Amino acid sequence: MPSLYDIKPAFQRLLRPVCLVLHQAGCTPNSITAATLVASVCFGAWMFAGKGGRLPFLILPVFLFLRMAANAVDGMMAREYNLCSASGAILNEVGDVLADAALYLPFAVLPGIHPLLPVGVVVLAALTEIAGLAGVAAGASRRFDGPMGKSDRAFVFGVFALLFGFGVVRNPVIWTVLFGVTAFLLIFTIFNRWRLALREIG
Repeated sequence: MPSLYDIKPAFQRLLRPVCLVLHQAGCTPNSITAATLVASVCFGAWMFAGKGGRLPFLILPVFLFLRMAANAVDGMMAREYNLCSASGAILNEVGDVLADAALYLPFAVLPGIHPLLPVGVVVLAALTEIAGLAGVAAGASRRFDGPMGKSDRAFVFGVFALLFGFGVVRNPVIWTVLFGVTAFLLIFTIFNRWRLALREIG
């Protein structure tokens, strides 16, 4: 299934100069990953503290883009400068799930959105990453297939943030439909990753 993850190689080529500058400055992939996680938790705390204020949600799409850039840079730096490590791989996987939770759970405090909808989506998002890693445990490659991978979720929540921030969507029914469709696509992604992992194993 199509996914924004498919454009990652082109995105990384654009970020290669940034990667070089950070490497020359002494940054490591793990330090970038850890800094991104801390920044995500802090930004999520600001969203929670705002209790439905619009400003952090209007800024969220920009932050999500910067987070995607940082995620691309740390992986590229690890591969191109031979800095891959087991601790880095674990930090990257766990950090992604925690950052997702920190940035997406604040939607549960917004007026017009039932709290269980964002919570359910965050749980399903974590399960998609578990499904991607399950392929490795079974002897396949790490699966990043869509249609609702990490980059796709960032795009969707960026749109949700703008819809709330500009007051475009106020009807609780519409929010329920939007989160319901997202949840369905996440469930489809879970089974898609399992299916393709099993196909790869043969």
